[in-house]
Parts: sequence; structure tokens; C-alpha cells
Amino acid sequence: MRRAPHPVPGHLDGWSPVQFSTLIPGPFARSRAASEPDSTDEPRTKDHRSGRARILPITAAAAALVLAGGSAAFAHAQKTVTLDVDGNVSQLSTFAGSVDGLLDDQGVVVGARDVVSQDGSLGEGAEIVVRHAHQVAVTVDGQEQSVWTTALSADEALDSLAARGQSVALVASRSAAGGRPELSLDLALHGAADVVVDGQTLPVVDADARVAQVLGELGVTLNPLDRVSVVRNDAGRVQVIVNRVTMQDVTSTAAVPFASSTQQDASRYTDQKRTLTAGVPGVRTVVERVTTVDGVESGRVTLSDAVTQAPVDEVLSVGTKARPVVVKPKAAPVAAATGTPVTAGGSADSLNWAALARCESGGNPASVSASGKYYGLYQFSLGTWAGVGGSGLPSQASPDEQTARAKMLYNRSGAGQWPVCGKNLFS
Repeated sequence: MRRAPHPVPGHLDGWSPVQFSTLIPGPFARSRAASEPDSTDEPRTKDHRSGRARILPITAAAAALVLAGGSAAFAHAQKTVTLDVDGNVSQLSTFAGSVDGLLDDQGVVVGARDVVSQDGSLGEGAEIVVRHAHQVAVTVDGQEQSVWTTALSADEALDSLAARGQSVALVASRSAAGGRPELSLDLALHGAADVVVDGQTLPVVDADARVAQVLGELGVTLNPLDRVSVVRNDAGRVQVIVNRVTMQDVTSTAAVPFASSTQQDASRYTDQKRTLTAGVPGVRTVVERVTTVDGVESGRVTLSDAVTQAPVDEVLSVGTKARPVVVKPKAAPVAAATGTPVTAGGSADSLNWAALARCESGGNPASVSASGKYYGLYQFSLGTWAGVGGSGLPSQASPDEQTARAKMLYNRSGAGQWPVCGKNLFS
């Protein structure tokens, strides 16, 4: 039998699986083997929602004093002790001379992972504390595993694990009958707790009860995939966390590109092509199972990924025949545009054009009026200049061309084209 080195056991007792303890029924035998992971989770003998520590007065059958000479020996051997088995406390009158004898008499079997506060001889007034180990599922730093604990409640187990400097949550399994959340420990020996579900924090005044009982009293209904865990928050308060879990199969599609090929066509030129078969993209269908926890996606698994519609490849016909070379005759050089040929003549040749130029532009062939509308020796407007065959700006033409086109304008319209200076033509 394993004995604890400390007077009051109750902390974690190991982290690896061991063989399950076997209990012999007796006055202090547990109603179930706590180390069995698939226990029925029936509550230990206790009042509903009451404190765990309690006194169970049991009077051992006193042996009849048959011989008067032996009465002193019996009185010397008989003693009163206190026995605490998993929080069930009893005061006993016993003739056992050792702790082992007391436990044997009471039908208390201690396994390899269970702890007892002392061993050896049993004296008057001794207090014997026995804690049987539980196997519980926990997540330690995000990784789920099974551990053994002799704690009497979830808050005690969390305290023990927190002392190791780890982030720990107790994981409640779901029973086969009704899917109730099962945890081999009550939430708390004494004190309050919270249930956090659907964005709300619901207080529990008396948390000396099982998880399923607390959720039932609060009217919390669990869906088949919901997860239940027990943690201690930053303020040191025990909390039952209900995570709503959903799984949904999501189908998505994507285009599958088509390939393209060509066929040679000797009847067409190399720069000619035509479509023989139009390309059509295919369809790829992916089905994924998406898991969400409290509305947030936590994972997805691909269930199928297949091309559900094959693409149709494109086929093009491309010519292979070279086009004939066509030799084009060389074009005659084009002279720079200077407007239509100047043909004036007539009576205009005898007029005084130099006097008109002095009056209009001061004799400057590049002159431009202040308004920017009139150009050259004779202050042509652009419209008038183009009307007599000129191109570009009059002020950029040679003085001879400007004079010749002024004569053309005179022959067509007379000296009235220069209403102020036209009289100088006749000086």
C-alpha cells in the first residue's frame, strides 16, 4: 500500500496511466472504482449540494468481556480514531493496532496511486486520511491528455496543476446516456463558480455539485458537439466553459483551365488562323468539413476534391503558306508644300507694293500684329492667306511669295482688302 509523505493528501498523484485500483466493498469502500475512466459517475454518499466533509458515526461492535482477567487488555487495545476517506469523515472505535489493520477492517483498499496520510501503528486519537486517485482528462498548454489526481474537487485539482506553472483545463466527457457532461470531481468543495456560455457569465452560488447538475439547474442545453471544460480564471474563480461547436460541409468550385493545341493548314497563309474547337473551362469541386467554435472557424478537413466537369481543349488551325512578295514602285519625291503656284500678273504688277508694305508692316516680312491675327508684309489673316493658296503662316513665307499672293488678292478683290493703307498702291 502506498503511503503519502504528507499528513493531508489531495494533490495530483502522477501523470501517466497505471493499472486501475480494485476496491473491496466495506463500510468505507467507494461506490465505484474512481480510477476507471468509463465509470457511471454515481455520486459518493453525500447529502445533495452539501459540504463534502461530514461525520459518519459508526460504533464498532464491542467484544463481550468473557473473562474478567482479560478486561484490562481489551480496554488497553481499544481506541478511538478518525477516518477520512475521500472527504467522508467518521469517528471509529477500533481494536486495530495498525493503519493497515484499520483500513482492512473498514474494507478500504488503497491502490498504487492512492495516498494515505500515515502508516504503521495506530494510536489513540489518530486521524487517518485516505485519498483515492481519479483519472481525468485535461488540456495542458493546449494539448489534451489523461492525468491522475487525488483531489476531491475541480478547484483543488486546478490548484495542484497550476502550481506546476501550466495552463490547465479539466475536460468534461460526454456520457453515453443523454450526453451529459461527466467529470469525476465536483466543481468546488465550498464556494461559488461561474458558467460561461453563449457570451454570458452565469453565477453559481453553491458549486458543490457535478457539472451536469449545475448546467441543468441553469437550463443550459448542450448540443451534440458542444465542449465543456473547467478552468480557473485570473481572479481565481472556478468557471465552467461551454463552447458551442458546429460542423458543416461546405462545397466550393473552381475553374479548371483548358489546354490549347494547333493544327497546320497548308491552304492558309501563316498569319491566318481559325478556331476549330472552342475551349471550355472545366469545374473542380471541393467539399470541406468546417468546424467552428463559438462562431469562429477552428479547422477544416477536405472530404473530397475532384474534377466534376472536364475541360474542353481549344483547337486552332494555323496556316503554313507564305504570302507572295509584292514589289511596289518607288513613289516620286514629294516637294514640300508651299501652297498653290503664284499666278498674279495683270494690272497688279504696276502698283506700288513696297509703299503698301511700309504702311501695313513697316516693311517687315515676319511682322505679326499685336492681336496675333495678321501676319507678314501685308498683314494677311490666315483665312485670306489660305484663300489665295498660301499654306502655313504668311510671316514664314518669303517676301516674294507674300507679294505675289498680295497681287493675287488685289486682282480678285481690289485695294479694298487694305482699307487704310490700300491708297498707297497708287502713289
